[in-house]
Amino acid sequence: MNFAEELKWRGMVHDMMPGTEEQLKKEMTPAYVGIDPTADSLHIGHLTGVMMLKHLQDAGHRPIVLLGGATGMIGDPSGKSKERNLMDEKTLLHNQQCLKEQLKILLDFSEDKQNSALLVNNYDWMKEFSFLGFIRDVGKHITVNYMLAKDSVKKRVGTDSDTGMSFTEFSYQLVQGYDFLYLYNHYNCKLQMGGSDQWGNITTGTELIRRKTGGEAFALTCPLITKSDGKKFGKTEEGNIWLDPKKTSPYKFFQFWLNVSDEDAEKMIRIFSLKDKKTIEDLIRRHKKEPHLRILQNGMAVELTSRIHGNEELEAAQKASRILFGKNVTDELKALPEKLLLEVFEGVPQHHVKKDQIFQGLDAIHFLSEETGIFPSKGEARRMLKSNAISINKKKITEDYKIAEKDLLNEKYILVQKGKKNYFLVILN
Repeated sequence: MNFAEELKWRGMVHDMMPGTEEQLKKEMTPAYVGIDPTADSLHIGHLTGVMMLKHLQDAGHRPIVLLGGATGMIGDPSGKSKERNLMDEKTLLHNQQCLKEQLKILLDFSEDKQNSALLVNNYDWMKEFSFLGFIRDVGKHITVNYMLAKDSVKKRVGTDSDTGMSFTEFSYQLVQGYDFLYLYNHYNCKLQMGGSDQWGNITTGTELIRRKTGGEAFALTCPLITKSDGKKFGKTEEGNIWLDPKKTSPYKFFQFWLNVSDEDAEKMIRIFSLKDKKTIEDLIRRHKKEPHLRILQNGMAVELTSRIHGNEELEAAQKASRILFGKNVTDELKALPEKLLLEVFEGVPQHHVKKDQIFQGLDAIHFLSEETGIFPSKGEARRMLKSNAISINKKKITEDYKIAEKDLLNEKYILVQKGKKNYFLVILN
């Protein structure tokens, strides 16, 4: 597999330093992507860089993930308008351990492979560096003029004192440049990859390698992934979509991909799927013919949920989705665990009813109006029931229906549906 060609057809190349393709064709080339461990989980915004490493490994090269234990204590100014809060060593070390476990799912760290993935932490080589040692051995090789010419610096220098750049942030590109030099010297790493906003930091590293060793190193960046509406990819109103199931449940992870727009799906399936070019192009053609089937969204949701969370969680997410959008799924709904039930119907209006009322048996009209307030009057409840518009636990009911203990989900919930899209969750107290 030609790595550069693979990234090009997937739309994953923004800038590539001359000579990069030739280097990759010449020999197995170690290449790295840096991740700052500012949280104890990766989110899907990180997946683009990790996918670059995955394709690199599949092409026979060696992927290196650099966790920025040291740079995470500084804060990268690229794409930022103000300085971020710094983290203590204990928090960073915890985060790194969590990220390592997630990366094992995405890359092959088998020690018997010649191109096995490698995980390093720049804190290991930066922690013993004295300030005087750093400015003597590293700082003198890169001029201030060179550093000021970087876009990430120019955008911040000259602004007011509150949003201007501290010396700490200004030095970031030197620290990242030294990372590249260290990996070049110790692991023969000749390529650094990242988002397009990292180009300035990466080329500082290639320049430092040239000036310190006379050697040649390369840079490759991918476009920053944004949605068709211009918003940042991977974020929702609730925040990031995390890989950690405790932060973002597998069901919500699955739903994120299902709800991607058609325009975004065509771009994202190339980036995040491991399917080959012919298969993906065939899926895109089929999707354009029958967009209502959401072939691309379903394909991504299945592939990525399975890869990140496993087949068992994928099946649970698919079952929950069928319950939300399907018919005749009452039995599946009753078998749904409470946690997943609440995730599926998160945000729907909730109504509370005393438990003893249900045990005595309630006629549907009284239940829907006076007990829950779902309808403002018995007359309106009766009209909706007569028009066959009301379901209890995904099953249509009539006006003579009696609500009873048999209708309870997880012994305390009843799901009411009005029409196709309006849900109400009744909670028994």
